[in-house]
Amino acid sequence: MMNLQEISDRLEIQQLMVDYANALDRRDFEAMNDVFTPDAYIDYRAMGGVDGKFPEIKKWLDTALKPFPNFCHLMGNIEVKISGDTAKTKTACFNPMVMDMGGGKKQTFLLGLWYTDKVVRTPKGWRIAERVESHCFDYNVPAGLAVTG
Repeated sequence: MMNLQEISDRLEIQQLMVDYANALDRRDFEAMNDVFTPDAYIDYRAMGGVDGKFPEIKKWLDTALKPFPNFCHLMGNIEVKISGDTAKTKTACFNPMVMDMGGGKKQTFLLGLWYTDKVVRTPKGWRIAERVESHCFDYNVPAGLAVTG
C-alpha cells in the first residue's frame, strides 16, 4: 500500500509529464525550465531528432518544430518507479503532426513513441534529469522526413 508521500510523488511526476507535453504543444520552451534540470541530457534521435544537454535541445526544438503548424503530444501509461529522491519513468506518447507541404497543402502523420526518463527531486520539485526517446511506430510520414524506426 502506498503512503501519502508516494502518492504525492507519483502525482507530481505524472503532472511533470503533462507539463512537458503542454509546454511543447504551446511552443513555450521557457516553461520547460520547470520540467528539466538545467543539465538534463535529452536524446530525441530515435524519431529523427538530436541529442544533447537541455539548453541546446531547447533551442533546437524551436527551429525543428517550425515546419509543423499543428501537433499534439498525448501522454499516457505513465510507469513510475520511485527510489528515494529519484525515479525512473516510462511514458507512452501518441503524437499526431501536421506538416506544411507548401502550396497550401498539409499532411498529417502519426508517431508513437516512449519516453524513458530519470527524474530527480529538486528544491523546486521533481525534474527530468535524463530523457531517452524510443520509436514505437510511425504512419503516413512525409517522404524525406527523418523518422527512424
